[in-house]
Amino acid sequence: MVHLLSFDVEEYFQVEAAARSGVRREDWQGFATRLSPSVDRVLQALADHQASATFFVLGWVAQHEPAVVRRIADAGHEIASHGMEHRMLQHLTPNQFRRELLDSRRMLEDLSGRPVIGYRAPTFSITHETAWALDVLAETGYRYDSSVFPIHHDRYGVPDAPRGIHRAVGPAGGGLLEIPPLTLRFAGTNWPVGGGGYLRLLPVRVVGRALKTAARQGRRGMIYLHPWELDPGQPVLPMPRLTRFRHRVGLRKTEAKLGWLLGRFRFANVSRCLDSLLDRPQETHVYGRQ
Repeated sequence: MVHLLSFDVEEYFQVEAAARSGVRREDWQGFATRLSPSVDRVLQALADHQASATFFVLGWVAQHEPAVVRRIADAGHEIASHGMEHRMLQHLTPNQFRRELLDSRRMLEDLSGRPVIGYRAPTFSITHETAWALDVLAETGYRYDSSVFPIHHDRYGVPDAPRGIHRAVGPAGGGLLEIPPLTLRFAGTNWPVGGGGYLRLLPVRVVGRALKTAARQGRRGMIYLHPWELDPGQPVLPMPRLTRFRHRVGLRKTEAKLGWLLGRFRFANVSRCLDSLLDRPQETHVYGRQ
């Protein structure tokens, strides 16, 4: 089974934890950028294991660090959209979201020379309350989304969503392929194991077990990380203690964990697998509370 691997391409100071701790967008220019060397470490790890990945890139990165986007594309990886400025969808109107989708796609296609067909919302912020975003994604021609996390969480999550790849339909009937991050089912609950702070906190063998379970069930697992998670030397931002723990836990082990996974499982980007995914019968799930 070939699983799916993805990276959300953003600077360490652009994460939601920083925004909630008082870092404003107008402050971003005052921070030292650290994205480029982190992306290079990711690209080297992928090259060492002959793996490919999908990189969900902020439009801000395309504007301010275009060479990073070109290097990713030149290495043969898929470029997809992560929006413009890492705003959770709860803070956007449908028209603002539509503009972000169109603007980010135009910038990323200009830099990569390839169609941009995938999207991931900042902080997995497509929920029942923001399900209108699925209609806008379908309307603007995106072919797949990876924004729904089928878990309970204080900031995001759709606990009743399917754990596997499925067709997601919005309140107005627009639909597209949905690729949720990997979870592990235990004691009647979906547990997040497929990336980010969860992957950094958990023993990597737990993630491996979840990938093996998904493969036995005929499902591809989606793993996600951020380049900044391979940068333990990044500046310590002023955050509340719990928020700082969430952001920094396990940073020194992320690169080794990524290497462990790459050495034991086969990974590809979404676009390489998309036709086979679309050819398979998919469960349909309707999002949005009436």
